[in-house]
Amino acid sequence: MKKILVIDGNSILNRAFYGIRPLSTRDGRPTNAIYGILNIVSHHLKELEPDYAAVAFDLKAPNFRKKRFSYYKEGRHETPPELLAQFADAKECLRLLGLHTLELEGYEADDILGTLASFACGEGYHAYVLSGDRDLLQLISPCVTVLLATTGDTVRYDRDAFFAKYGIEPEELVDLKALMGDSSDHIYGVPGVGEKTALKLIKDFHSVDGVYENIGDASITKGLRAKLEAGKESAYDSKWLATICREVPLGLTLEDVAYTGIDRGGLYEKCTDLELTQTIRKLGLSAADRVTGENASVNEEQKETASRADAKSMSAEELLSLFPAGARLALAYEDGISLSDGKTNYLFEGNLCTLAPLFDGSRTVIAYDGKRLLHRLWSEGVEADLIPRDVMLLAYVLGDAGQSGASSLFVRYLDLYPEEGEATAAYLFRLEEVLTEKLVKEGHTALAEEIELPLAPVLARMERAGFRLDTAGLEAYGKRLAEETVLLAENITALAGMEFNLNSPKQLSEVLFEHLGLPTKGLKKNKNGFSTDVDTLESLRHRHPIIDEILAYRKYSKLYSTYAVGLLKVADEEGVIHTDFKQALTATGRLSSAEPNLQNIPIRTALGRELRRVFIPKKEGRVLVDADYSQIELRLLAAFSGDENMCRAFISGGDIHTKTAAAVFRVPEECVDGELRSRAKAVNFGIVYGISAYSLSGDIGVSVAEAKRYMESYFAEYPAIKSYLDRTVEEAEANGYTETCFGRRRYIPELSSKIFAQRAFGKRVAMNSPIQGSAADIIKVAMVRVDRRLKAEGLDAHLIMQVHDELIAEASEDCAERVREILKGEMQNAASLAVPLTVSTAVGKNWLEAEH
Repeated sequence: MKKILVIDGNSILNRAFYGIRPLSTRDGRPTNAIYGILNIVSHHLKELEPDYAAVAFDLKAPNFRKKRFSYYKEGRHETPPELLAQFADAKECLRLLGLHTLELEGYEADDILGTLASFACGEGYHAYVLSGDRDLLQLISPCVTVLLATTGDTVRYDRDAFFAKYGIEPEELVDLKALMGDSSDHIYGVPGVGEKTALKLIKDFHSVDGVYENIGDASITKGLRAKLEAGKESAYDSKWLATICREVPLGLTLEDVAYTGIDRGGLYEKCTDLELTQTIRKLGLSAADRVTGENASVNEEQKETASRADAKSMSAEELLSLFPAGARLALAYEDGISLSDGKTNYLFEGNLCTLAPLFDGSRTVIAYDGKRLLHRLWSEGVEADLIPRDVMLLAYVLGDAGQSGASSLFVRYLDLYPEEGEATAAYLFRLEEVLTEKLVKEGHTALAEEIELPLAPVLARMERAGFRLDTAGLEAYGKRLAEETVLLAENITALAGMEFNLNSPKQLSEVLFEHLGLPTKGLKKNKNGFSTDVDTLESLRHRHPIIDEILAYRKYSKLYSTYAVGLLKVADEEGVIHTDFKQALTATGRLSSAEPNLQNIPIRTALGRELRRVFIPKKEGRVLVDADYSQIELRLLAAFSGDENMCRAFISGGDIHTKTAAAVFRVPEECVDGELRSRAKAVNFGIVYGISAYSLSGDIGVSVAEAKRYMESYFAEYPAIKSYLDRTVEEAEANGYTETCFGRRRYIPELSSKIFAQRAFGKRVAMNSPIQGSAADIIKVAMVRVDRRLKAEGLDAHLIMQVHDELIAEASEDCAERVREILKGEMQNAASLAVPLTVSTAVGKNWLEAEH
């Protein structure tokens, strides 16, 4: 049977806009709704493989309902400008995705969808209607299925599913709405009749006509009868308003909306322009898909510098002679190997090891993802010692976070779309020139050449070395976790008084809120019922002892699956794990770690910290040397704000949290106990992240008024901090970005949003980014300097791990103390501030032992 997919464009675009965090291009164009609707629609296209596909949109012009009843949908909020700005691009993207976009003056999108569904049924086809609006459920029939987009999922409704949910037939939905009304559409219904009463009436009498034909039935009370009689005209008007028209004069047939597939080239170009790199990857698009012929968006002048006609196959000897010491060359090595001097692509079919002299550090080697190039060279036996001129990192410094791929950079900076199989080394050469020019113009040369570029080989060597696991110790740790998990599960079952699947959110919700009757007021709901997320469970801890057991069970289960089992899976045959440091991913400049993520090794609980015991040196006679910045973000806050009181505290060496506790809670420092210090610590770090009084109250367990008073006391003690944070936000609003002490910019488009919540988020980002980003830059500087010192002094030691403000080196026991001195010295001197950077160090036989 043939299928048609018809989509409620306005509904899905709205859902995507409000459901996805703000996204924008570097020049400030919002894209989150476009990103979301492309994800949703492409998923359903793949799943359904329709023969016909269309998306309908509303027009701003009055429709036939509004013309008859002027109050219809009156008072609705205006569409946010950030969403309105995305409609045109969204429609173009949907057309490129293969859908026919439809809109007709005088009618709503729902009516167009209803008409297309009716067309399909008339032809004996099946229609699938995708929307987030429950009004569309009235279309359900044996030949129409509604795909209702809800928070986090899409629910498929046929007649049986609808009846199971509502207890009435789909066609009775308009009668239900006629009685109960719909405040969102300004449909009045029968005044005084709510959903529960209306639903009973429709279950009993099946329609508005049936209700009024049986108005004297004994089941209808005297008071209800009076309401129904008084509201009869409103009921029928409401039914008329709620009924979807299925006879819209579209002037087309189903064949006019035949689905012909994705315009891959056009969609690649559009997504590249909108900087939707994740969408490009998910849909498997590439520069090879670009539009050709007269419509090709290609800068021919640029392309002539590296056309395939210029490509020449060369031997290793010829290439080596072309690129003597001091030369600049670009290297592309993904689909075959090509080198370029900027004008000609030289093709090479051999192994990179035969070109080893090119990588001895005496030449400038331009590449995309220099860290990966180093791994490739090492895997082919080339012990390269160079710092690649990495265009990925140059673009990252200019604001291109996310590692979108070389092709995206060619499009963005050169307006070039390389064809499949085309050697691109000359494009890399030209790209590096353009990016370098921009770096100079924007004043970011030092950030690129002194921090990011030299850091790449440091990270590559750390990845290559890896971090060894005590596999036997990890297995024992896992066994202990598994045993504890079983005991916790038994305790939970006993407390619940019934067997159930602890890992099923739906069953857990039923046990907690239906079987045990825990309070639900103010709790979040989702498709599984009331939420059972961590925040919800934390709020219920005092209500029942089962909650603590569930939280412990989840903690143990997470440790077991993610670490005890997960780490063993990714370890090599020698028990060594090699993480992948993502250098060009985060907007703040922080490194991230993946496959596996070693920066998330838990440290807050004793059980989590115990996991660090299984991280060990590679062999006997070696140790781990750990160095960690002490309160670096607070020290940066003190230095940037110039607050005298906070600077004095750090310079004198006093405990900043104790001092803050004394000021905030108005007690002498000698009276500050552990609990007060802990609260002060939450205030200190909360201020760094732009915390609100509401959030702080939840963090430290006090009222909002009390939290507000604490913050006022904090700013009274450290007045320059408030001025600094306010000034930082003002400057970010004026410039559109913030900067670290090394000049790294973070663009914050949310600051110009018309939506309060997004602006508030943008302000918090503005307050924190200079501090968090500066901390990231400082430890990167330290890593580069530590690596150089270790090599310069010929020490048997090397860095193996970075976790935010912490560095770990593996060293021979006989030089461990010297390595410790180098780590401490280089980290403390990585930046010159008004307050000292303090570093604590330790040496141990495992990571836990090396903690300080």
